[in-house]
Amino acid sequence: MKKHRGFSMIEVMVTIAIIGILMAAAMPSVGDWLRKARIRNTAESIQNGLQQARMEAVRRNRPVMFSLVTDLSSSCALSSASASWVVSVAAPAGKCDARPDLAVAPQLVAKAAVGDGGSASATVKAVQSDGSTAGTSVTFNGMGGLAQSSAATAIRRIDVTSPTKGDDGTYFVRRVEISSGGVGRMCDPNVADPKDSRACNP
Repeated sequence: MKKHRGFSMIEVMVTIAIIGILMAAAMPSVGDWLRKARIRNTAESIQNGLQQARMEAVRRNRPVMFSLVTDLSSSCALSSASASWVVSVAAPAGKCDARPDLAVAPQLVAKAAVGDGGSASATVKAVQSDGSTAGTSVTFNGMGGLAQSSAATAIRRIDVTSPTKGDDGTYFVRRVEISSGGVGRMCDPNVADPKDSRACNP
């Protein structure tokens, strides 16, 4: 009868060494993938907030605003450089800690804090249509488009950038564009080919 024998100590050590080498080789790319995923998640959170505001405006047939805010506390302020956001009927400054309630000012619909599933250290930059002025909010009308009263000062673009460079030596960026029709779209500003579906509008 053939005897069954286990692994020798040398075989175990060689296996562990090979696994260690493979893991060490894979770690930089895994770290880069995680950084990109966090930036992508942050941009998706902002895009989802915009979509919620637009849908709520259509559903209620009344203006609803999406605002970037410093945080979700009672001392919050509007900010063009934060990934925390609030969807509300009235301006949310100083009332971001309120629970969603359409009967109590600022009539919050939804909110999300920076870092919820994304990167708390991402660099956020929101600008108006001219590209030179910081934007903090955008208001949608009952048709889902940009409200005429705020169209000139509304956010039209939000860039979310990684705090550090990736393995390729560049910063990972995702942009959320808002069309004049109110549609939010995520794109990659580093894609130069306008025929590529990932490219941003010029």
